[in-house]
Amino acid sequence: MILRQAQHRGYLLLVLHAHLPYIRHPEHEYFLEENWLYEAQIETYIPLLDLLERLINDKVNFRLTLSLSPTLVEMFKDSLLQRRFLSYLLRLIELTEKEILRTKKDAELSPISKLYNERLKRIRYIYEEHFGSDLVSRINWLSQTDSIEIITTSATHAYLPNLSVFPDAVRAQISLALSEHKRNFSVPSKGMWLPECGYYEGLDLILKENNIGFFFMEGHGILHGKPCPSYSVFKPVRCTSGVVAFGRDSASSKEVWSRTEGYPGDPFYRDFYKDIGFGLPMRYLRPYIHPCGIRIPTGIKYYRIGGKRKKPYVRNMALKRAEVHANDFVMKRKSQIEDLNLRYKFNPIITASYDAELFGHWWFEGIDWLEYLLRRLHHEDAIKSITASEYLREDHDLETVSPAMSSWGRGGYGDTWCSPRNNWAVRHVHMASRRMSELLKRFPQTDNPLLKRTLNQALRELLLMQASDWLFMIETGTSPHYGEERLHLHIKAFGRLYDMAMKGKIEEEFVLGLESKNNIFPFIDYRVYTISQE
Repeated sequence: MILRQAQHRGYLLLVLHAHLPYIRHPEHEYFLEENWLYEAQIETYIPLLDLLERLINDKVNFRLTLSLSPTLVEMFKDSLLQRRFLSYLLRLIELTEKEILRTKKDAELSPISKLYNERLKRIRYIYEEHFGSDLVSRINWLSQTDSIEIITTSATHAYLPNLSVFPDAVRAQISLALSEHKRNFSVPSKGMWLPECGYYEGLDLILKENNIGFFFMEGHGILHGKPCPSYSVFKPVRCTSGVVAFGRDSASSKEVWSRTEGYPGDPFYRDFYKDIGFGLPMRYLRPYIHPCGIRIPTGIKYYRIGGKRKKPYVRNMALKRAEVHANDFVMKRKSQIEDLNLRYKFNPIITASYDAELFGHWWFEGIDWLEYLLRRLHHEDAIKSITASEYLREDHDLETVSPAMSSWGRGGYGDTWCSPRNNWAVRHVHMASRRMSELLKRFPQTDNPLLKRTLNQALRELLLMQASDWLFMIETGTSPHYGEERLHLHIKAFGRLYDMAMKGKIEEEFVLGLESKNNIFPFIDYRVYTISQE
């Protein structure tokens, strides 16, 4: 171990950002968008936690930073969603058993149907028996090891530059996220993932107020900083506040992210889109799709990416490619580090950050690739796998730079979250943020239990309204109707709560209905929305 540390020429800071919007609809027996969570748990989060635990048990020396959004953590903990997830999982297991019978005479498809059945049964075992249906406790255990650093992001993943004119709203998003992280995990969050990597001038000051030591942002926000950094994004920079900014490396990101240029587009990997939910007869699929007969993905996909005429997926061939790509990634990082050594005369740090759901969900072999990568890094001398906190504990002389406004969205700035399609919503968010300050001025504290519940729920509705996800859905067309519906629901709910509180005419039944549906952050206190003294 000492030999490796003496020989390393650079660092790899691997960051996975885990987030989903808060979607919970107890008023419906079945709600399509809730499936996003269930798919992600089956394909990404349970396999990822299982992998990390296996690596630790195998004494593999690795470091990984996992950013967890408070909305995702709240959904992991929700008893209703836990029950619905198990029902969803059991239906899929039943479907794979039917698929084994349907494909038993097909020499190419039969092994794949058995693969899915075995995987899903193992997921059920891990979730129920090993994890006790409690992903948060398992994550908490991982966070207490040297291998994993768990950090948070803003409370509801708000795109913070949109709220920059309301510092109180930004403070509430950050301080609530930190308090919820402290409630759920033994190790406090020392850093923060900025939602959508969205930074604006002065945000670091609010992070400093909340004892955040570092944050992650898009690379060009550092490259366009003042003064221009001497070491590009290959050394973090210290903001004037003292908070440290790590910039994402574009080369390592593209190799893994890009479906056209990166590893996930390899012709031997499984095709994400060719799902039996859109191909097999409705009579056969009906128990496993939307009750209204809407075709949905099942996660059962038999074909690989390459060619116009899709060929059946061959698992062993795909795993071999994943190992090749993991080795390729390591070799390219070694070459990159060697070039940077020569250019800058210091040991560079490569910040490679990705959405966690890329691994397993969008890229089926992504978890396997990650395992090959981390096991390979265990034997590498040239690259030291590291976390941000570990790096900052070492003696590094950092430049002081004021980063520029930036994001990892389209165009690199705020276009995705404030465009002609969705800027109407930003105006409503601003009005509600202003009105929340009015409520704080009117009711700095109260002994009235119903009024306090009303004010707490008003803040919940505002926080959910501020989520970046709805604007993203509208702008990109991924789920525009649902995004608009959620915004309208929270705007209307907040407005009614505001009016009731200000007029002193509170309808308890209405408040109770919202509390039972939008029950995120059960211990919330509206006074977290402090009023600036500026």
